[in-house]
Amino acid sequence: MTTITAADVKKLRDMTGAGMMDCKTALTETNGDIEAAVDWLRKKGLSKAAKKSGRIAADGLIGIVAKGREGAVVEVNSETDFVARNEQFQTLVRDIASLAPAAKGDLKALLATTYPGTKNSVEVQLQEAVATIGENMTLRRTSAIAVKEGVVADYVHNRVADGLGKIGVLVALESAGDEPTLFEVARMLAMHVAAASPLALDISAVPAEVIEREKAILAEKNQGKKPDVLEKIISGGIKAFAKENCLLEQQYIHDSTKTVAQAVKEAEGKAGAAIKVAGFIRYALGEGIDKKEEDFGEEVRKLASGGR
Repeated sequence: MTTITAADVKKLRDMTGAGMMDCKTALTETNGDIEAAVDWLRKKGLSKAAKKSGRIAADGLIGIVAKGREGAVVEVNSETDFVARNEQFQTLVRDIASLAPAAKGDLKALLATTYPGTKNSVEVQLQEAVATIGENMTLRRTSAIAVKEGVVADYVHNRVADGLGKIGVLVALESAGDEPTLFEVARMLAMHVAAASPLALDISAVPAEVIEREKAILAEKNQGKKPDVLEKIISGGIKAFAKENCLLEQQYIHDSTKTVAQAVKEAEGKAGAAIKVAGFIRYALGEGIDKKEEDFGEEVRKLASGGR
């Protein structure tokens, strides 16, 4: 029988907002599988979609750079937040980010790129930094975005230095319009993306398996309904899902009377040309990484007993 720990229950509660006992039951029913437990709670009507913040559990920095019509973002992880505040580490992340646009989202290519001012590759420079700083660190991921005509703007949330922070966003707009206006629009959209954390640009960009998962949950929650009624419920549920998770259909955080698509359309008059949101990238530090939680009481006991 799978052992369900208090830490497991807390993690599920943080992810779903469900009650402690409901979380424990869900984990018991799913043999401790967190993702399956999330679905179990949703099918029972006890939870909304999992909160991404529940999966954020790593230290380091997001590095971001936007240059006219292109931009890139990187995540460099460290073991502690103390190192993330280290000026040497910050310089390392900023330098790696400056190289990222040329790598065009290819992690292997970025690791093989020559680090500025050295003959080392980025990978070797990271290894040397580990030896110097005394803490493990890794270049975990990178993404890039570009447009042929228009702008790419960036936004950093929880900023610790220029181009460095805990959340990094890039938004690309395709347009022949006035560039300063386009940049302002893109910057505001980037702030929205940081706050609203959309899953995709629109419903067509949502992975098919995600849509099928939503449909399955809706179907199970509405068992016994007539086929035509169930079809309408599922259709309405997917529309509601899109409004919550798709950028263009989300309520615009800067003006809640509009959707993002409506706000962009209105901006076309000021820009003097049509505007298309070509895409966005959002990196949150540690997203998708499970970090071991230390039991400080146990650590103190070990120290008191000589490390035994």
